[in-house]
Amino acid sequence: MNSFVKNSQMVYQGTLSRKRELLVHILFWILTAYFTFVKNPIHARILVPDLFYTTYVIVFVFTFYFHYFIVMKQVFKSFRWVKLLAGLFVSYLFFTGARWLTEQVITGMLFNQTNYINPTFINYMLDNLHYSSMPIIFSSFLWLGIYFIRLLEYNKAILEENKNTEIKFLKAQINPHFIFNTLNNIYSMVYFQSDKSLTAIEKLSQVMRFTTYESQKEKVRLADEINYIQAYIELEQLRHQETGFIHFTSKVENEHIEIPPYILSPLVENALKHGATSGESPIEITLTADNQQLIFKTSNEIGTQKKDKLGGIGLDNLKKRLQIHYPDGHQLNLTRDNNRFTAELLIQLR
Repeated sequence: MNSFVKNSQMVYQGTLSRKRELLVHILFWILTAYFTFVKNPIHARILVPDLFYTTYVIVFVFTFYFHYFIVMKQVFKSFRWVKLLAGLFVSYLFFTGARWLTEQVITGMLFNQTNYINPTFINYMLDNLHYSSMPIIFSSFLWLGIYFIRLLEYNKAILEENKNTEIKFLKAQINPHFIFNTLNNIYSMVYFQSDKSLTAIEKLSQVMRFTTYESQKEKVRLADEINYIQAYIELEQLRHQETGFIHFTSKVENEHIEIPPYILSPLVENALKHGATSGESPIEITLTADNQQLIFKTSNEIGTQKKDKLGGIGLDNLKKRLQIHYPDGHQLNLTRDNNRFTAELLIQLR
């Protein structure tokens, strides 16, 4: 609780800066004066400023800020109910002592007047229990109001920071995952001295360009994600003797739609990793999108001695990132029917 309050009160101020906090205090005193004198003229006539009314206001203000800046701050450093009760008692003693010093000692010396004539200790303490309650209560509520506004903003900022940190962490996992698979493909081509190696390296440069620049953005154009997927598919096709085992079709009304990077490609990577490379039963990848929603679907025959996992780095990260970016606006359905695996992703863009 100690560090929690320290962060929210001393470090993070959010929209309620010190200057705005000062304005809140000024507004508080203006409203107090307004409701005391303007809205209640009868009360105003009774409270004709005299010596002891003036001294009471002075003690009121000093107690208000003693309780605000010192007591409440100490109480909420590591909150316990005992500390709160002790803090209220300390502020009561401060008010009572300040009033005694002001109205019984100073005014007696300067004006030969005292507010109480020979009061007993018990009567004086009990009487000031009532008078001290107002500055302490007002001060407590104002402090708590400002404190909880900052606390809510601080919690919101922490949640946003955690969200951004998790996204960066997931991206850090995704990038090597794709690159390692691609490098393995090119390694195989170079090892077997394939004449497709140069083309593969060119495609790899496209993948690296996307990974280096575009993936660092919060969102990218749908066209850029499509180009990345096409480069990855072509790299995969270059690695095999079989041709025509991947069918990728897209029908996109607006390629300038923005989506988070790597939000579609994990499904492609999963299909290519586990799918059979057969022209008779090709891997089907379809994309349709308009300004309202996006539907991305992959379907593959499961390769011999391969198992489609409903998980792994790619799909696990995809699920987490979808929950972060589209918590109530996506559906990811992973199904296995006989020997065919299908993944369908629907994203509500608006």
